[in-house]
Amino acid sequence: MTLYDTVTMTVKLGSNAQVFERIQTSGNAPGTTLLGCWYSDIGVLGKVMVLRGFESETALVSERRRLLLEGNPFGCGEFVIDVDVNSYALFPFLPPIQPAVHGGIYEMRVYGAKLASLQHTIDAWQNAVPERTKRSPLIGAMYALDGTVPRFLNIWLYASVDERSRIRAEVVKDGIWPPKGGPAHLTTMESTIYVPAPFSPLR
Repeated sequence: MTLYDTVTMTVKLGSNAQVFERIQTSGNAPGTTLLGCWYSDIGVLGKVMVLRGFESETALVSERRRLLLEGNPFGCGEFVIDVDVNSYALFPFLPPIQPAVHGGIYEMRVYGAKLASLQHTIDAWQNAVPERTKRSPLIGAMYALDGTVPRFLNIWLYASVDERSRIRAEVVKDGIWPPKGGPAHLTTMESTIYVPAPFSPLR
């Protein structure tokens, strides 16, 4: 799978347990695979993010239409304040995102980029990622297919917040990261630390 979406719900305070139960029992729509479910721990709080993979563009569009028309994402509607849905395509040099039990925290970073810079960004990442991922796993990097573009989402795994700080300082010091020429093409940066739900395929 190289097509994905994120469904990020702002949920009512104290409703995480009910939301997780609904998501876990909602099942997969045709052509769709649940890959991850997390709750925000550092950044904007009260968020539950779901990551799904799609077998085809048809499956992605069909599921987006269903979500919009039903207005009850994962059966959680009564607990949801608002919903943000984004579609993504995986950077072409990366392997498909796979469920796995890792342990630790997940950092979701969203970068806005200048027009006509996306291919440059992909090329720069392709050159830099092999060395960078020796320090901490890259779960996925993907560019947005809708909303404000160009922008891209990257998902990093760390054992802890302290490990994240240490590794990020080390890769900058060692000249491994950020990718050469990459920051010059960025316009915005946003980061949130997420913790996986107990049932999340990625956890």
